[in-house]
Amino acid sequence: MRMLGPAKRLTVYLGESDHWQGRPLHGALLETLRQGGLAGATVIRAIAGFGAHSRIHTAAILRLSEDLPLVLEVVDTAERIDHAVALIGPMIREGLITVEDVSIVKYSHRYLAPLPADRPVKELMSKPAVAIAAGAAILEAWDLMVRHGLKALPVVDEGGRPAGLLSDGDLMERTGLVQRLAIAERLDAATLAAWRQGLAALTAKAGDVMTRPVEVVVEDSPLGRAAALMSKHGRKRLPVVDRAGVLVGMLSRFDVLAAISPAQKGQREQPPAGAARTLGEVMDRRLPAVPEDADLPEVVAKMVAGGWKRLIVVDGEGRPLGLISDGDLVARVRPETRSGLLRALARRGRPPEEASATARQLMSPGVLDVPPEMPIGEAIQRALANRRKRLVVVDDQGRAIGIVDRRDLLRGVSG
Repeated sequence: MRMLGPAKRLTVYLGESDHWQGRPLHGALLETLRQGGLAGATVIRAIAGFGAHSRIHTAAILRLSEDLPLVLEVVDTAERIDHAVALIGPMIREGLITVEDVSIVKYSHRYLAPLPADRPVKELMSKPAVAIAAGAAILEAWDLMVRHGLKALPVVDEGGRPAGLLSDGDLMERTGLVQRLAIAERLDAATLAAWRQGLAALTAKAGDVMTRPVEVVVEDSPLGRAAALMSKHGRKRLPVVDRAGVLVGMLSRFDVLAAISPAQKGQREQPPAGAARTLGEVMDRRLPAVPEDADLPEVVAKMVAGGWKRLIVVDGEGRPLGLISDGDLVARVRPETRSGLLRALARRGRPPEEASATARQLMSPGVLDVPPEMPIGEAIQRALANRRKRLVVVDDQGRAIGIVDRRDLLRGVSG
């Protein structure tokens, strides 16, 4: 259960000598609240105080046997606090009960936060970092990204400090000559050679096209801080710098999620029912789905209209059959259709007609489907083990109801 935002705090003031049915009252209250489904409760022992009888009770060394004040606190939703008052109100024969409004800014425990947040970033980052100078040519940057399979490249100044981040998205938006790297990897040599000729003619430099400013993280920073930064700003990767600000590595979402898996595998204790955050809480309900008999123009139109890079192909009952990416389209259409398809994907033309190509024929068959009640830690293990970036969430009938990617998983463990 994830609690954030408006809530209520229940406070009970009682005495150490108070009893209920032969037991210390504070213990009986805790047990009653636990059985009543409250999120948690805490009893605090005071060192001094006085109550309705105006008698001062103190923990001075000569008076350790005195009836010291106790304070019990519970924070939960308004509905559950009302339920708690009804449960324990009759048990307080002498004391004080208060309820007040509070705001929960973070609620976490080992099941809700499986991230090893205290580990330093330098233990998990990829190194050395592949980078390029701000004055380098666009073609040089593109070749470096293709050679190393990088979706983003740190751009550094003369001192090796990150000045920005150059992604394939930056190249698409600001040069107008290339597609995503995932598409380029699926093209033939002749098409790639033509792209390189266009890039060679550009006068812009890497520093002109890069995204700036760039968020960085210091290598000694705890992983929890880096994960929160990535989640807050929607970053897939962060440059890692030393204390002098010099680039020393890169931290990706994959690096963060992979740090969770070993801890989860070694954890034998099972979370209580409802304790762990689940996929249903973080999944994207905007389902990028297309029917299996959709033709190529329909598939392309769906991708372009929604800004999707991939779609879930579903049967007539809404059950997922596979995934189809823009790279799949480029690789699997007829060669004579490919140039028109590339223009359409870049929003520079209409999708081509290809009657023999349906979504089912173009897709990569099979998806990793998971139930919405699956704990996020378990989902991360399964995604990494199967080398999947996305999980399709299905209901008890096997119908797709949502999708979860690494961004969602990171958001689920970094709160």
